[in-house]
Amino acid sequence: MSDRLFVLSQYVLPKQALTALAGKAASAKGGALTTAVIRWFVKRYNVNMAEAANPDISVYPTFNEFFTRPLKAGARPIANAELICPVDGAISQFGRIERDQIFQAKGHSYSTTALVGGDGTLAKQFENGHFATIYLSPRDYHRIHMPCDGRLLRMIYVPGDLFSVNPATARGVPGLFARNERVVCVFEGPNGPFVLTLVGATIVGSMGTVWHGVVNPPRSREVREWRYDDQQIVLRKGEEMGRFLLGSTVVLLFPQGPLAFNPGWQPAGAVRLGEEMARI
Repeated sequence: MSDRLFVLSQYVLPKQALTALAGKAASAKGGALTTAVIRWFVKRYNVNMAEAANPDISVYPTFNEFFTRPLKAGARPIANAELICPVDGAISQFGRIERDQIFQAKGHSYSTTALVGGDGTLAKQFENGHFATIYLSPRDYHRIHMPCDGRLLRMIYVPGDLFSVNPATARGVPGLFARNERVVCVFEGPNGPFVLTLVGATIVGSMGTVWHGVVNPPRSREVREWRYDDQQIVLRKGEEMGRFLLGSTVVLLFPQGPLAFNPGWQPAGAVRLGEEMARI
């Protein structure tokens, strides 16, 4: 299927219904059927089970437990850098925020205000700052870790569409990452505030964080917010902060300042959790 037809199909598919169905199927304990599906998935997407804490496919009672499997100790060394990559995946885009505009793909940008759910005061902190957008493919490890030490201040659930977030839709759907459902996590780090956004997508059954658990479902039509600035929830660089139940994308925002991304990074390049993302 061509990119154009694929993108057009995204507008007519019953994405909410498909996602709800996929979520139920992925959480079901299907015994031998679940194991067979996992075995097919591992082969289809060339998943490296040797990195898993438990590489035995048969021990996972649900597809979700397989999909969010932990890695064995030492599988992702943490680089000695101010900012590390928080996930395994592929770079969609990264670089400077032009005033309030984040580059999505050729011909498409979106605003920081839209990304964070309409909070202009929050978005203002990242004017002329830096961003990184990383896509997690089906074969990737799907837990999300901290790019640096951070004290949690807020979490915002923003309802939205459930377009696929692969490179074809990034090129073809305007404002994709500020259009899809997302969970915006706001932290205070050693060098100021930063945002780590989990972006939902078609058949992403849910997104969760270590301090809250599953954020969605339930899905709502209204923005929901949780405040943590009266608590001391501190996560260290490299610690797990959340996970996707089925894959998607993370978007990171950092404030204006002398941030230099890893010179080896390039759009569409593969990245791994724990490698150097940037120096400040």
